[in-house]
Amino acid sequence: MNCSRTKQTRRKEMQMEKRTDMRAEALDTLIDIERNKKLSHIAIGETLMRNQFEKKADRAFYTRLCEGVTERKIYLDYILDHYSKTPMKKCKPLIRSLLRMGAYQILFMDVRDAAACSEAVSLAKKRGFGRLSGFVNGVLRTLVREKENLPVPDKKDDVKYVSITYSVPEWLSKLIIEQYGKESAEKIFASFLEARPLTIRTNLSKTTPEELEKELEEAGVKVEKGNYLPYAFTISNLNYLGKIAAFRQGKFAVQDESSQIAVAIADINEGDFVLDVCAAPGGKTFHAADRLKGAGKVLSRDLTEYKTELIEENKDRMHYENVEVQQWDALEEDESLLESVDVLLADLPCSGLGIMGRKNDIKYQMTEEQLGELAALQRQILSVVWKYVKPGGQMIFSTCTLNKGENAENIKWIEENTPLHLVSIEEYLPQNLKNRTGSQGYLQLIPGEDTCDGFFISKFKRPEAK
Repeated sequence: MNCSRTKQTRRKEMQMEKRTDMRAEALDTLIDIERNKKLSHIAIGETLMRNQFEKKADRAFYTRLCEGVTERKIYLDYILDHYSKTPMKKCKPLIRSLLRMGAYQILFMDVRDAAACSEAVSLAKKRGFGRLSGFVNGVLRTLVREKENLPVPDKKDDVKYVSITYSVPEWLSKLIIEQYGKESAEKIFASFLEARPLTIRTNLSKTTPEELEKELEEAGVKVEKGNYLPYAFTISNLNYLGKIAAFRQGKFAVQDESSQIAVAIADINEGDFVLDVCAAPGGKTFHAADRLKGAGKVLSRDLTEYKTELIEENKDRMHYENVEVQQWDALEEDESLLESVDVLLADLPCSGLGIMGRKNDIKYQMTEEQLGELAALQRQILSVVWKYVKPGGQMIFSTCTLNKGENAENIKWIEENTPLHLVSIEEYLPQNLKNRTGSQGYLQLIPGEDTCDGFFISKFKRPEAK
């Protein structure tokens, strides 16, 4: 018996020795993001895939630490600059990342302050920065002592206050304040810092919402009904999507309700020919296919092989026979499609300012100059793709941004430069989104006010042939 216990103890000790240091993984990820300009969700996803067999709690800790440091980087640097003799921008990349990690744990996570400090010091030593470990320790321990008396940005300067408080670049703070007002801007940016559950759409061709909800709950997943659509849910308390049988079997797709609403207002009918021109990763493509109920066809296109491969991967999982995937540049006119499409889905490249809560480094990647370039690109694409809509057909123009230059100004451009005209979407909207601007043919969903991503949706119709 004692021998057996000894073997069990040794086995546990070996397992503990093999346990991955997720703080070290987080440090590597954050350096990778900053040094190589890698998108955070890609860098984090790669590490999670490599560590898919680690404990759920460890993976969750790693994810929150990486995402939290990334989304609050501006605020963390503002705080740390008050307690460090060396400004954060002048620190070595590894030391800067270590200090941000320590500060985030101290200020925003349920981690013992002593552990946050000591682990940062230990990592500094392990990575060859032993001579700076005292500096790291001193800054973080000062933060621990002062965390009940932290500096506050000057509230008299609206742009700077919002920028620091919600960790957004000043140009972006200024833009959203100008377009939505300071109060709404604060609600928008505050919502991006909140934890967001994963939103999914039931694949109605394979199951019902009731059956899916029951199956997910039996698998240990926490399920809550969506706020707008009867087939939408939010899910949490899961480790890895690929481990959920219902996901592998294509019974649901990951898709925010805002994106689902865009397809819902299209009023797609059995037998329709639907074209999705900028489709990756395929959320709207497969939602449209689901509404066709096996009839009709969806032609799903995107610019690069990488993007079309993402659509193909989802097609393989969702098993839609009426979806065709093609690599195609939306700026290139396809004469074979002229006046042939019943429903055109034009969710076009944009700044992504409405999904910063899910992709929290968009605010650092995007520039003010790029906003104008993207609005112009949208118009170039629209000048080509509207011609595919048949007389009496419709186009859904949508973006996942809040910038009015890419949204309201472009629907005006469409009406002035094409024969298409806005038509009411009011009858297709969920009850809690009615009586806004739906009767005018468009809707801007706003984070902090609406419980979904920031999303712009509009509906155009091509006049019947005379």
